[in-house]
Amino acid sequence: MKKYHVRLTPPERDELEALTRKGTHSVRRVKRGLVLLGAADGAKDETIAGRIGVTTNLVARTRKRFAEEGLAAALSERPRSGKPPQFKGKPEAYVIALACSEPPEGHARWTLRLLARRMVELEVVEGISHHTVRRMLKRGMSNPGSVASGVLPR
Repeated sequence: MKKYHVRLTPPERDELEALTRKGTHSVRRVKRGLVLLGAADGAKDETIAGRIGVTTNLVARTRKRFAEEGLAAALSERPRSGKPPQFKGKPEAYVIALACSEPPEGHARWTLRLLARRMVELEVVEGISHHTVRRMLKRGMSNPGSVASGVLPR
């Protein structure tokens, strides 16, 4: 016996069918919509999970959120836990600008460690690891050693 039953009103069903059939929505949102439609049709969690390609745990959680909080909450993302990004905006722009500039005397190109050291010297940040610099450059789609990035002349 299921503890959380999904009973959709006609407008909710129309909204879910539109969500799953057309438009540009996140895959997670569409899958949750499919879960709710399957649950409303009386399918078992295992059947729904197999048909959509999700876990039975996700089916149960979606069903529970719908029953307790409504359609909007069941379809949406909850805020994720974890530490927020430490270096956003100005530090990220500095790293990219530095990577695109001329390397220091005696070096053919910027390395991640050189970039990290220079960021501290410029007092943009108090401290930063070369791994963080790599992630920033990757996010900014910059590759300082790549010819295609425009940093090095052809």
